[in-house]
Amino acid sequence: MAKPYSDALTADGPLLFVSGQVPAGPGGEAPGGIGEQTRQVFRNMEAVLAEHGVDLSHVVKMTYYLRHISDLEEFREALLACLPEGHLPAATLVEVGGLVDPTYLVEIDAIASLSRDRG
Repeated sequence: MAKPYSDALTADGPLLFVSGQVPAGPGGEAPGGIGEQTRQVFRNMEAVLAEHGVDLSHVVKMTYYLRHISDLEEFREALLACLPEGHLPAATLVEVGGLVDPTYLVEIDAIASLSRDRG
């Protein structure tokens, strides 16, 4: 399987630091599985980025926090479906013992370049 990240990217400032996004939907509840939760996290991330006039193509670094490393394959499939085609931010993935809500399986934070060319 191809790796879903770049080894390194360059970025010009200013930079936008996006706090960890959790899989809570509009009603406050998280969907069931890791794939659905990952897609919800990305919907939440896209909303935050849009507030600042950018999108996922501006993200240069992400940190993924997974509750269960056994979810890695399904997480990667959802991740690659959510990222813009051909855009793979630098990334770190960490298995964690818990997140703020015990139903959460994933949390993601990001750094975006506000000046990054969308092309």
